[in-house]
Order: sequence, then structure tokens, then C-alpha cells
Amino acid sequence: MSGAPPAILVVDDNEDNRFMLTERLKREGYDEVAVAEDGHHALDMLVERPFDLVLLDVMMPDMNGFEVLERIKSDTRLRNIPVIMISAADETENVIRCIDLGAEDYLPKPFNKSLLRARVGACLEKKKLRDQEAAYLERISAERKRADELLHAMLPHDIVMELKSTNAVKPRRYENVAVLFCDVVEFTRYCDAHDPEEVVSRLQTLIDALEDVTARNGLEKIKTVGDAFMATAGLIGHVDQPALAGVQCGLEMVAATERLGNGWQVRVGVHAGPVVAGVIGRQHYMYDLWGDTVNVATRIAEAAEPGGVVVTGETWIALGNRFRGTSRGFVDLKGKGSVELIQCQAD
Repeated sequence: MSGAPPAILVVDDNEDNRFMLTERLKREGYDEVAVAEDGHHALDMLVERPFDLVLLDVMMPDMNGFEVLERIKSDTRLRNIPVIMISAADETENVIRCIDLGAEDYLPKPFNKSLLRARVGACLEKKKLRDQEAAYLERISAERKRADELLHAMLPHDIVMELKSTNAVKPRRYENVAVLFCDVVEFTRYCDAHDPEEVVSRLQTLIDALEDVTARNGLEKIKTVGDAFMATAGLIGHVDQPALAGVQCGLEMVAATERLGNGWQVRVGVHAGPVVAGVIGRQHYMYDLWGDTVNVATRIAEAAEPGGVVVTGETWIALGNRFRGTSRGFVDLKGKGSVELIQCQAD
């Protein structure tokens, strides 16, 4: 029931009874009263429009009150509508049968004004409370769904499942993970020269494309930091050759960015090795990675040429000549010393 007046349906084959009951209900303040002269008509009306209460006569020709009540209670669209049976005072067995079939209450003939007021009022109040409860449960379900969507937006699927089932995510060390960093060339300069709405819109379009490429290659997106996109292969889902999948993904990211035709270029660094992963934060969860592999992937991405995908010489060996490569020479990486970088091209 909403804030509108309750709608009541009176079902009785006797015209005098229908008129008398309708008038008494209107005197009690129930203005939304409809009538049906038989069970078939009543069922049609119940399907066509919502009612909050049905007053149903037991003894009717063709389709009696028992049959109508059974049809109402077996229909998932109608079964929550309360039904008060109308019966003669000497039909006690019929009343018991109706209650067993799911009727909310009964009214004896001849109608008593006080009894009518009490039983109709009680049924409508219970219907109102049930509707409020249903609406409350629906809101809770919607809020849970929204919270679940937010969790999946922040964390990988398997991590969300672990968090929901155990209320925690155990930190783990993974031995062979390809870490990919992809960032936009001269993004800061672009931001300074363009309106915020344009910057965010174009960046969103790019991130959407990168996410599609990531999923297509079996990698997991971990996060974005500014214009930097971080993904992994072999961290959560199994990948036979993480480094290979990471480089293939990087090459497709470069191609996807070019297809957008917005003048942007990206550069990608991929490095494979051990990482430590876990969830941090209390008010805002974040699944993150730590370790030397992550640091190297970050730094070689910064050293890559625009439109290039680079790996270290160590990772290049793991690729097994599946790509063409050009040495960029040795570069100094903080904490690593002199490291050879190889730029990859599709074979």
C-alpha cells in the first residue's frame, strides 16, 4: 500500500449484498471500492489493477469462493492480497476451510457494523505493514547490490569473493607475476592546457579501452593512479606464460590508443617476477602489490618511448622469441643499477 487510499474489491453474486457492503465501507471512509458479480470477473479485475483487500463471498454459482481463493493464493502476482471471506453465520466449517486455504479473516452475514470496521481495518493495517517490510527489504537488497558493485569496482572478483566469505583477504606472495604499467605520454601538459571536463571524458574513454584489452588477454586490472594503468598476469587467475600475456596486452593497448584517434600515445613497461599482494585500508579498500617487480615495471614504463612496450633483458628471455625485439641499451634504474631494456614488436 502506498500513500493512496486503500483499494477494496467486493465479490458477491447477490446485488443487494454488494450494494449494502459497498455503502457500509464508504461510510467507514473507504472510497476506493470496486465490485465483481462472480469469481471470473473478480480474477480478471485483480490482474488488471492492484487491490489492497478482497471481500469474497463463499457461496457463488459457477465458481465458488473456495475456488476463487485457491486461484488467488496460487498466483504469485495475487497471493499477498489479504482476503476476507463472507459467509453465513451457520457456515463454520466453510470458514475453517477458507482460513486453511489462506484467507485472512471472515465476516458473517448479516453484516455487523463494528465487526466490519474492526476486521477490515486490521487486514488493511497488516497489509500496510507487510508492504512496508517488503519495501524495506527491497531497499536493503538494492543497497547490498550497490555495495557489491562498488567492491567489484575497487577489487578483483576473486578477492571480493574471499573478502565476503571470510571478512578478510590473506596477504600472499606470488612467485611469477607479470606486472604491467601503462601511462599517457605528456598527460600533465595536456591537463594544464584543457578543460577538466574534456580531460576526464577523454581519460575515461581511454581507460575503458584499456580495461577491455586487459580482460581480453586474461589480465587483471589492479588500479589506476592518475593516468597510469596497472594490471597483472598470473596474479589471481592462472596464466600459462604471464610475461607473454603481459607483453601481448601492452602491444594491444598501444594499438587501441592509436585507434581512438585523439592524438594521445601511451608507453608500457612489463616486468615479471615475485610480488606480495594484499588488501589495505579500512574505510576505502585497495588491493595492491609490493616488491621489486612492481618497482622495476614502474620505472621501465617511464623509460619507454611513446608508443613502445619495453621489458628488461631478464623478462625478454622468458618471452622465448615470441616477439621481435630491439635493444634500447642499458639504462640506470634506481635501486637496480644498469639494466638492459628491450622494446617489443609483434612478430
